[in-house]
Amino acid sequence: MKRKEFIIGAAAGLLVAVVATAGGLIRWPGMDGSLLSVSGPITPSAGAPGAAFGPPPGAPVSFADIFTQVAPAVVQIDVRTRVPRGEAQTFQIPGLPFEFEGPQGEGESPEGETTLGAGSGFFISEDGYIVTNNHVIANAEEITVRLADNRELPARLVGRDESTDLAVIKVDGGRFPYVSFEESAEPRVGDWVIAVGNPFGLGGTATAGIVSAKSRDLQDVSSNYVDYIQIDAAINRGNSGGPTFDIYGRVIGVNTAIFSPTGGSIGIGFAIPANTAKTITDRLMRGEQIERGYLGVTIGDLEPFREAMGLDAGINGALINDVTAGGPAARGGLRPGDIVIELDDAPVSGATDLTRRVGAAKVGETLEVVVLRGERRLVARVQAAKRPAQSELDALQRPGRRPVPEPSPGQAVAGLTLAPMTPELRSKYDIPAGINGVVVVGTAQVGQGRFVPGMVILQAGLKPVRSIADIQAEIVRARQGNRDEFFVLVWTPDRNGSVLLDVPSQPATRSRAPATTQ
Repeated sequence: MKRKEFIIGAAAGLLVAVVATAGGLIRWPGMDGSLLSVSGPITPSAGAPGAAFGPPPGAPVSFADIFTQVAPAVVQIDVRTRVPRGEAQTFQIPGLPFEFEGPQGEGESPEGETTLGAGSGFFISEDGYIVTNNHVIANAEEITVRLADNRELPARLVGRDESTDLAVIKVDGGRFPYVSFEESAEPRVGDWVIAVGNPFGLGGTATAGIVSAKSRDLQDVSSNYVDYIQIDAAINRGNSGGPTFDIYGRVIGVNTAIFSPTGGSIGIGFAIPANTAKTITDRLMRGEQIERGYLGVTIGDLEPFREAMGLDAGINGALINDVTAGGPAARGGLRPGDIVIELDDAPVSGATDLTRRVGAAKVGETLEVVVLRGERRLVARVQAAKRPAQSELDALQRPGRRPVPEPSPGQAVAGLTLAPMTPELRSKYDIPAGINGVVVVGTAQVGQGRFVPGMVILQAGLKPVRSIADIQAEIVRARQGNRDEFFVLVWTPDRNGSVLLDVPSQPATRSRAPATTQ
């Protein structure tokens, strides 16, 4: 599936924390000479792997013993990257209305400016394998690992997976202290957690809290494959890639993102669950490439639009907003506006369900896709391709245009100004030949969307649109069904979008009183 727009501020590092521990000026809290000899697996001090969650004696009076036990396995990761010449040294966290300063520059060269960043990670094997976030080491030209005893070791990338934001790096050597993912016991909402990492380049830092929620969807590309654990232990920029521990010292997650209006922790953090992280990192350590199936469609949940489409409450599925030209879905006959209700004889509950099941398909596998098209049930057979890298998928997005095109004369319908498709309008607004429908010719903020000249209404309700009368007919159907809203699928220069429009009020009618004879 293609990337969905972020609606949550992905912070937790993002290669922006300036390296503050250069030269070994800052030592990790609680570290002393006795830790230099620590090596091998770290055994939980209480409880057995898979034991039910519950506080051992003394918890939560102090987390000091747990921190002392697990901190030697947590590392700081310093990276050196290069930003191409001419690119701004600021970036904006998606969904937030301001910019942060970018990584600290060191100097300009013909290839661009060298920048520094920092994140966190942790050993998961005695021979030097380290787990972190993909965004911590993405595009790194040089990776340095600072151990809890302040030793610095060069590291190399073993493998990474953009779609889950996980990566594995390795340092040479042996007898490193390491921790293990907890696969048997499931943390519950309300269980204690401890996050350890390298916020703002300060070095080893512990914060404590509880599991606030589970199975969170961050509404970004990584959520297609990850049900995040939400925690309220403080996570800040630079904590990315660090571990979340339970009170037995078992790794239950990998810190990866925060929700924040300011860029700092407000107690809403997210960690990749241990079972997901272990599955991916084990494959990366074996040298495997993470391949996922791909259909070449942009989809969304049906739920917000079901009633406005006039569908029965029991119908579930994923709504296809767009189809990649020449992709597997297009070759299989799928179209924008189709509703995927089954995949390989099993019902589809929503967009995430479809994405994960397609992602689990083998490249080249033929998938049987059942869709609703209008009021018909159709079966398509689509051969799954290999999902491209996210950067490639982003490049497939249609480039938007600015400024807003000039309006044209049209007819007012449901708050929009519309006109039939003509060769003149197609040329004026640069509408591709394969796009057919009714053209938006005026600017309006209607329902959930802002409409500008040159957009095209492709579908109203469950039916394709070829004339303004088709939209008016859908309004009549919505009134007959006692619906307040109706659904439209809209083509824009950027991408197709699904929008709910209010059903306009029915115009009042006048009646003439019968004449009377005096």
